[in-house]
Amino acid sequence: MATTDNEMNRRLWSVRHGLSAIVGTAIHDGHATRDDVLPLMALSDDERLREEDPFTAEMISGLVNQVVVHHSRFEIDLNRARDQAIYLSPAQAWGLKVWNELPSEAVLQRSLSFHDDYYAMLLQMLGSIEQRHGEFVVLDVHSYNHRRSGADAAPTDQQSAPDINIGTSSMDRGRWSDVVDAVINHFSHALIGGRYLDVRENVAFQGKGEQTRFIHEHFPENGCAIAIEFKKIFMDEWTGQPNKKVIEDIRDAITTLEPVLEELLRARR
Repeated sequence: MATTDNEMNRRLWSVRHGLSAIVGTAIHDGHATRDDVLPLMALSDDERLREEDPFTAEMISGLVNQVVVHHSRFEIDLNRARDQAIYLSPAQAWGLKVWNELPSEAVLQRSLSFHDDYYAMLLQMLGSIEQRHGEFVVLDVHSYNHRRSGADAAPTDQQSAPDINIGTSSMDRGRWSDVVDAVINHFSHALIGGRYLDVRENVAFQGKGEQTRFIHEHFPENGCAIAIEFKKIFMDEWTGQPNKKVIEDIRDAITTLEPVLEELLRARR
């Protein structure tokens, strides 16, 4: 049975939790909004979609452990600290005017409770994985735009915009160097869209999001959270049209990374 828009609007996130020490998250995949939020927004669906991370849920769909958020980052951005998680000014949202009417305090608090509940859930889930496996790895999957000047304008130059950006700044890089190097090596040797991609660390982004920071704060010994930003070479960021073959290739690359990291973690024990 197909999922209705109303059902999706009521689903905050979905979790699959199984027997693996590897977790994939897609916390910006969502596009839904609550009924008390959408009428206040100035942005069109297309404008919101352009800054969201569509298809990242599909990219992690082959992993045993998955967390997929269904609501839009324009309602609440779970990858920002709680006090910055609602874009109240254009400066917080790439210069975009998000609201026709600023949300009331009651609406804001409902959104912030989503932030609180998500991190309480994540803490419990990762605590369970830590108890079972010891060390674990979270693949925090995102995407980013590289044609911000317009649909027909030149893209951001390749030197500044790798195909895959690996963000590691919030972790103890020395402690997890073998894991990070294995992730970079794996993606560098994966054939995606008929070619090998440009994979670099801390170039376009440095992995400073709230989720990776939270994981490293709460699991300093056993938690390795890696922010993985795929440049939107898998879709047209202006029309939203996906390249299904590239998305499938990315999904396969992430799926085959899971046993590589599981074996690496076993060897570290």
